[in-house]
Amino acid sequence: MTFLIIFGGSSFEHEISIVSAITLKDKIKKHNLKFVFVDANRNFYLINKENMKSKYFANGEYKKATKLEITKGGFKYQKGFFKKDIFVEFEVAVNLIHGRDGEDGKIPGMLEFFDIKAITPNIEASVLSYNKVLTKDFAKLRGVEVIDYEIITKPKTKFVFPIIIKPARLGSSIGVSVVKSQDEFNYAFDVAREFDDLIIVEPFIKGIEEYNLAGCLADDWIFSKVEKVEKKEFLDFEKKYMDFARKESETNEIEKNLIEKLKENFKKIYKDEFENALIRCDFFYKDGIIYLNEINPIPGSMANYLFDDFDNVLENLAKNLKKEKEIKIDYEYINKIQMAKGK
Repeated sequence: MTFLIIFGGSSFEHEISIVSAITLKDKIKKHNLKFVFVDANRNFYLINKENMKSKYFANGEYKKATKLEITKGGFKYQKGFFKKDIFVEFEVAVNLIHGRDGEDGKIPGMLEFFDIKAITPNIEASVLSYNKVLTKDFAKLRGVEVIDYEIITKPKTKFVFPIIIKPARLGSSIGVSVVKSQDEFNYAFDVAREFDDLIIVEPFIKGIEEYNLAGCLADDWIFSKVEKVEKKEFLDFEKKYMDFARKESETNEIEKNLIEKLKENFKKIYKDEFENALIRCDFFYKDGIIYLNEINPIPGSMANYLFDDFDNVLENLAKNLKKEKEIKIDYEYINKIQMAKGK
């Protein structure tokens, strides 16, 4: 099977997406991969596999690659004197753009609009998971607990220090701070506002445990190993992203009963909303209660390190993608109007 990996985008997580794509290039052995890079100006480029190196993008060499345009059913470029259309051949696209463009619904919408078969969250799922406020409301409606929160417009909160302040519409850990005093709060608020104008605050709960679980629904449920996150206070940007390209997961011994409860909560979040996507849910656990922290609709390097056979997972999902329902347009209504007018 040939997968077309779409990565980059106009996003604060642009570079993380590049690293994710490079990681998949080395991780996926069974299937053929092709790569489409979306630069900061939202131009599409077909990237040769041998050029999938971070330096190639950082120094701008990618601009020498073949420029593409998105069209019905896929991507194309023109070749030769007569500018003949050449289509990029692939079976399934993989949306690997983290943050804005990829996770906010733009790329998913384009793929759906142009009838491109893809592993990606759909538009609605993207909107729900991209905005942490909507995520919390959605989780509660699905019967999944969440940590209390408050939307703030200035460095003032109902919660007692320490607290966690975070932009509501960014990838995990970007612009996030643990605040222990008002002076720190003032500074952290300004930092968060650099990334987003929708800011939320949560209480910092000492001793809370964090678990990551990835998965999808193909012909049946596919779950990754559960990863217990080892951290000092909270998982900052560097910890969360600089080591996600690791080849294997560092899992700990976790009670089977807890694993089953995490899977039950994952199903509540995923079912009938995130179909066609491989997602990772980050959960908190404290005093016997499981809380959803966030939904990663396009996790770093697709959380491949949490699966024993990622090639098989990707193939299984690709073979079970659901297509948007076709709407028949027959102009019956307009024809009836014309007939009534005697035309």
